[in-house]
Amino acid sequence: MALAHSLGFPRIGRDRELKKAQEAFCKGELNEAGLRDVGRKLRKAHWDLQKNAGIDLLPVGDFAWYDQVLTHSLMFGVIPERFRPHDGKATLQTLFSMARGNSGDGHGLEMSKWFDTDYDYRAPEFSADQQFQLAWEQLFEETAEARALGHNVKPVIIGPLTYLWLGKTKGADFDKLDLLDRLLPLYGQIFARLAALGVEWVQIDEPILVLDLPQDWKNAFERAYNQIQRDPLKKLLATYFGGLGENLGLAANLPVDGLHIDLVRAADQYPTILDRLPAYKVLSLGVVNGRNVWRCDLQNALATLRHAHERLGDRLWVAPSCSLLHSPEELSRQDHLDAELKSWLAFAVQKCEEVAVLAGAVSEPQALRA
Repeated sequence: MALAHSLGFPRIGRDRELKKAQEAFCKGELNEAGLRDVGRKLRKAHWDLQKNAGIDLLPVGDFAWYDQVLTHSLMFGVIPERFRPHDGKATLQTLFSMARGNSGDGHGLEMSKWFDTDYDYRAPEFSADQQFQLAWEQLFEETAEARALGHNVKPVIIGPLTYLWLGKTKGADFDKLDLLDRLLPLYGQIFARLAALGVEWVQIDEPILVLDLPQDWKNAFERAYNQIQRDPLKKLLATYFGGLGENLGLAANLPVDGLHIDLVRAADQYPTILDRLPAYKVLSLGVVNGRNVWRCDLQNALATLRHAHERLGDRLWVAPSCSLLHSPEELSRQDHLDAELKSWLAFAVQKCEEVAVLAGAVSEPQALRA
């Protein structure tokens, strides 16, 4: 049997509870305590849904009040001067001001596309003298929250190279890679705090590895992860939204404990990665489409997984291709849909079920046979 895990889950809620609470907060109709309570209830419901669907290792840190890049900017203390609170302590009001702007001259952060999806993120603003410090407790609070509920969790964090790549330079011209050595120590601090909360694995998202990267960025990956390997926790490097292409060798050989690849968008990378992956590493195969609403071809996916299981054994993990953020949450409530159409669909909960079924079937010869 392989391990079933999820890279992330939709956060808006079955009835758009998060969106409604966000709007009420921004209008002054809901205070910060009320907004945080909505978030806690949604996270609990989403962890329960995934666990009940058969997911063994639940994501935490995939929840965001606005977008995941903005959450990381607050965590890293990347708060432009026009939004910085007088006492230096960021609040949810700080976060929403950065996203939407404020009533003064504080225009919001630039909106950019999250790779080739329909989702947007607020781009970090970097200056040549940028400093980083842990300034936002959300990841640690939510990890403790999930652990207290008895869940086996895998915190999700955007990797240092992807975070810098997504940002914008402000002021004097400079190379964003110059900031890498200042940012990396925060990852060590984060991993140490997560380890103290009883975490074993952390998921580090580096989707820019599917892009055609300049050579200096490729070199920076090796430098960064040679430092990160000394930090606590087992590390799963997650790539998605495409194939690794010319970066496959680089990704396979980075000093981490596991690698996730997207076999929906780039099935052709599968046989090569098996031959290039070091013998000690976990390989997570994203075989369930995290970006559409259609059911998975379970037989086809299972054939690939069984082949991988023969080579990897317990080092095989099964997952959606990417975070399920891009999928609606639950199909069962869609009573208005034609019955035949509904039978073709799979939303986030059903995709978790598909992952769990596939993970359980890899070592069962009769599983899924008609």
